Amino acid sequence: MTKAELVEVMATKAELTKADAARALDAFQAAVTEALKKGEKVTLVGFGTFDAKKRAARMGRNPQTGAEVKIPARNVASFKAGSKLKDAIN
Repeated sequence: MTKAELVEVMATKAELTKADAARALDAFQAAVTEALKKGEKVTLVGFGTFDAKKRAARMGRNPQTGAEVKIPARNVASFKAGSKLKDAIN
C-alpha cells in the first residue's frame, strides 16, 4: 500500500477529506520521528511500538572486491507489532 492509498483509506474510514487525512498522516509521521530522535518509544496499545535502537559499529565486506569495510555505529528505527495486530493478520 502506498502513502496515497493509505490517505484514501483513512479519508474514507474517518469521513475526512483527502487533504485532512494527508495532513493527519504527515503529523503522525512527524510526531513519531521527533519522539524517536529524542530516544523515546512510541507505543500504540494493541497496534505496536516504534523504537530507536543503537546498532554497533562492525566490519563488513565489499562483495565486489572482498575488501573489509568499517560500518559505523548508527541508530535504526524498529517496530514491534502488538498483540491485536498479530492476531488480526493470523
